[in-house]
Amino acid sequence: MDFIFQPWAWYIGGPLIALSLFLYFYFGRDFGASTNFETLCTMAGAGKVSDYFKKDWKQRDFALMFVVGLIIGGFISSSYLIPNQTIDLNPKTVQELTDLGFANVGNQYFPNEIFGDDIYTSLKGFLILIISGVLIGFGTRYAGGCTSGHAITGLSSLQLPSLLAVIGFFIGGIIATWLIIPLIF
Repeated sequence: MDFIFQPWAWYIGGPLIALSLFLYFYFGRDFGASTNFETLCTMAGAGKVSDYFKKDWKQRDFALMFVVGLIIGGFISSSYLIPNQTIDLNPKTVQELTDLGFANVGNQYFPNEIFGDDIYTSLKGFLILIISGVLIGFGTRYAGGCTSGHAITGLSSLQLPSLLAVIGFFIGGIIATWLIIPLIF
């Protein structure tokens, strides 16, 4: 059982993702998570406010189960599979993150400066969460899907809009890493 506590190599994770994607295609479904926000709004009654949300949410129940599985898997992983695990980071990366004000770099996957309890009680942390959430929500709807949907489903089915979206995601990640995060922290 020791293998479950170790990071899995690409040749294990990749075929598992491919198998999942094949099953989605076989059953005529699209892989992705962002549409679930729309589905949750529909379930909450947003169709009374906007015609956009007047949909049959039961047609997307499989996707809701996917997100529930992500949440449960994330909880199990963070609580039981990776406690007190050190991370093998490049020393230059550790130094750069320490210079930005991150503590315990390399000792935890989720830095307290972004995921700690203090993030909810400080004005800066609260604003980061709200602005990030709005930008992510708007961006996924504007791009017609999230990173997983475009990068996995869209690219595997050779869709040009997904290729453009993935290029945009990478450019956005580079801008955030090199410009925005250093400004914020």
